[in-house]
Amino acid sequence: MTRRQLLLSSLAAGVAANMDGKVPGNFRITNVKVIVTNPSKAALGNYVLVKIETNQQGLWGWGDATCSGSELGVAKFLEEHMAPGLLGRNPMQLEDLWQTLFFLPYYRSGSVHMSALSGIDMALWDIKGKVADLPVYELLGGRARKHLLTYSNASGKDYQSVEENARKLMARGYKVIKVQVSTPGMEGGYAVPASEKQKAIAEKAYEEGLPPSELWEPGAYIRTVPRLFEHLRKTLGEDIELLHDVHERVTPNQAVTLAKDLEPYKLFYLEDPLRPEHLDSFRLIRQQASTPIAMGEVFVGQWEGMHLIEEHLIDYVRHDLAHCGGITTGKKVASNCEPRGILTAWHGPGNISPISHMANASIDLAIPNFGIQEYAVSWADPVKEVFSAMPIFEGGYIDIADKPGLGIEVNQAAAAKSPYLRRLRPAIRRADGTAWPY
Repeated sequence: MTRRQLLLSSLAAGVAANMDGKVPGNFRITNVKVIVTNPSKAALGNYVLVKIETNQQGLWGWGDATCSGSELGVAKFLEEHMAPGLLGRNPMQLEDLWQTLFFLPYYRSGSVHMSALSGIDMALWDIKGKVADLPVYELLGGRARKHLLTYSNASGKDYQSVEENARKLMARGYKVIKVQVSTPGMEGGYAVPASEKQKAIAEKAYEEGLPPSELWEPGAYIRTVPRLFEHLRKTLGEDIELLHDVHERVTPNQAVTLAKDLEPYKLFYLEDPLRPEHLDSFRLIRQQASTPIAMGEVFVGQWEGMHLIEEHLIDYVRHDLAHCGGITTGKKVASNCEPRGILTAWHGPGNISPISHMANASIDLAIPNFGIQEYAVSWADPVKEVFSAMPIFEGGYIDIADKPGLGIEVNQAAAAKSPYLRRLRPAIRRADGTAWPY
C-alpha cells in the first residue's frame, strides 16, 4: 500500500461522515509551531515559518508568514491569536479554515494578520498535497506550462556598472532583467549599492537598535532613470527585456512623467510607480502613458487595489503570497485578472523564505495568465542548510521538483542556530527632513 493509499484509507470513513460542522473523522490539527530564523544573517533576512502538525504520524505542513519589519509581531499573533483557532480542526477543510481565521479578529486585514493567515494557508495546502501524494500545482489544475519565465536584478552606482551586471545575467540565460542605478547625490537608494558613508550610518544605527536614516530626492531620480535606459538600449540592444522598480518613491505627477519618458525604451513593465495610498492616481498614468505597469506587492488581500484590475489600470499584478492570504488568495486574484488580460508577477524577493518561492511557483505552473516570476535570489549555504528545496533556475526559467505538497521541508535544528536578528528598515527622508516611503 502506498503512502497516499494508507493516509486516505485511514481518513476516508471520517471524512465521509459527520459533516455537521465538527471535525470529521479522526484527522485533526494537534499543534502549530512558529519559528523565527535568520540563516543568512541579512538585515532583512528574518523568516517567520509555520509548521502545522496533525495526529497522523509524519504528516505536517510548512508555511511562510514572513512580514519584513514586523516578524516578531506576526509570530506572537500566530501563537496567541491564530493557533488556538486551528487546534482540533480538520486540515483538509482549507477554505473554511481560511474564512474562519480571516474573520477571527474584529479589526482584520492588516499586514500582521494577513501574513499570519498566509503562513497557515501555505501549510494547509502543503498538507493537502501530501495527503493526495501530489504537488500543490496538480491540486490547482495541473501544469499549464513546462517552466516559468523569471528575472533577476542588475544594479550599480553608474550606467556602466549596471550594463556590466546585466551582461553577466544575460550570459546566464536571463531573458528579462530588472535594472536599478544609484541617483547622483544620494548615498543609498532602493536596490542599489550603498556608499561607504551610508554603510557606516546603517551599522551605527543597527548597533544602537535604531532605523538607519537615508536621504532621497525623487526629482533627481526621475531624471536619472530614463538616461539609464537610453544607455542600456544603445549598449544591450532591443532583444533583452528590461524592467524597473520605482518602489513607490515618487509623487503621482512624477510617476506620470517617468512613465512617459520611458515609453521609447519599451519596458517589460514599470513596477510599483505609486504608493498604495495613491491608487486612484493610476488612472493618470494610464491616461497619459503606454508603459506597462505592475503593482501589488504591498497589498494585503484580494480586495485591495481591486479597481486597478477592474479598470485595467495595470498590466501585471504583484501580490506577495506571504502577506496577502497565501495560495488561496493568490488563485482568486489570478482568476479575477484572467478575463481582463492581466498577468501575474508575484513578489519574490530574498526577504521571504524559500517556502514562499515554492508557493509562488506552485500557482504559476497551474494558472493560465502567468506572466513572470521574480526570483532574484542566490541562496547562501546557511539558508540551504535550513530549507530542503528551492526553485531550480536554468536558462532564464525556473521550475520545481515533482514532490508532494509544496515539496520543501525545514531543518529545525539548523534554523535554531540562527535566531531573530534585529535590523530595522531605513527611515527615508527628503533633504528638508520630510519622511518619505521606503
